[in-house]
Amino acid sequence: MNFWRTPLDHDQIIIPHGQIALIPARCKGCGVCEAYCPRHVLSMSTAFNAKGYHVPEVTDAPACVACGLCQIICPEFAIYVTEQSPIPNP
Repeated sequence: MNFWRTPLDHDQIIIPHGQIALIPARCKGCGVCEAYCPRHVLSMSTAFNAKGYHVPEVTDAPACVACGLCQIICPEFAIYVTEQSPIPNP
């Protein structure tokens, strides 16, 4: 993250990192997770699941900050985020 000035606690800031897991059999391809992802980590793929729906795919995994909004907003509980080891701020 670039700041126009450096905060006093810049060396203490730790950016969380998340890993997104999808259960394709549960997904109905509504696209809500993609629409509301604040970091634009997800996009709809061209692949189909067993029900014939397009499922989302992770397109920018390093950008995920484990906010969990995708798993909160998913109506089918088809996506979840696990927090990985944090990345120290450069």
